[in-house]
Amino acid sequence: YGDEIGIPETQMMLALLMVQLVGVPFAFAFGLLADRIGTRAAIFTTLFVYAGISVYGFFLRSAPQFWLLGFLVATVQGGAQARSRSLFATLIPRHKAGEMFGFFGVFDRFGGAIGTMIFGATLALLGTSRPAILSLVVFFVFGAWLLSKVDVERGRQLARQSEADAAPLHVTTFVVDPPGEF
Repeated sequence: YGDEIGIPETQMMLALLMVQLVGVPFAFAFGLLADRIGTRAAIFTTLFVYAGISVYGFFLRSAPQFWLLGFLVATVQGGAQARSRSLFATLIPRHKAGEMFGFFGVFDRFGGAIGTMIFGATLALLGTSRPAILSLVVFFVFGAWLLSKVDVERGRQLARQSEADAAPLHVTTFVVDPPGEF
């Protein structure tokens, strides 16, 4: 998109580097925000900001605006990723964490692929990235709608119950021979 609006490649690479550097402290800031307003509300905030960024991106015309877009992405990118994983971790039984996070990872990649396909299809159909960027708003709105349907407390209760039910199955007994005997 930056190339399409005439942003030099070096500017785009530097902006990408800036996103990574600025994203780290904002990931911590979103942790503090989540402590104050709750993880779910913090995730809703990131989705709202991302939707606004997509609308802003539609109107983007210059390198300074591109840098601002990158900065805005940096403010929510790490927080969105960290908070969503954090919330997910509270909704799954500990003994199923490996497979549940595997499931999470597959759908994370699937979502990225679908977003890229929609972006590419919109670009191919209309010949410009502007509407393709705007089409991403649908994903943020859909994500917010899905999150609004999650009963976090009930999910946590079910996860803890599953842990309690599975506890007897995960007890390991070790027998130690007395010293000197083999």
